[in-house]
Amino acid sequence: MWDLVSWLLSFFFLVALLAAVLYQVMCLADLESDYVNPYDSAAEINIIVVPEFVLQGALCFLHLVMGHWLMCLACLPYLYYDVKVYTGRRHLLDVTEIFNQLPWEKKIRLYKLGYLGILLVFSIICMIWSIVAE
Repeated sequence: MWDLVSWLLSFFFLVALLAAVLYQVMCLADLESDYVNPYDSAAEINIIVVPEFVLQGALCFLHLVMGHWLMCLACLPYLYYDVKVYTGRRHLLDVTEIFNQLPWEKKIRLYKLGYLGILLVFSIICMIWSIVAE
């Protein structure tokens, strides 16, 4: 029973991470299309970045505690990147440099979106597998 609960919790964490990253991509696309000003876009993205990092850490910790070693290993590269960016103090967008960083930031978030999509598919497969096993 706890295995199924942990997979459901993992599913909801991944959906929340996907929503956060998708929101960031939409903010960057709006900025690229000149629908919003740089200050508003950077402020909205900077609010979401740290909770996204915390949620990714919680997801990796959940898999570690529940003994899902392969999913924990699959989450580690993303967590390592988040820790590296956070410790290097490059996690917040600078309003004055946002247009210079826009293609790179958008590309990074699209990679994150793809990576989280793959993790979500694996999580759904494992959740179905644990339902069938019971």
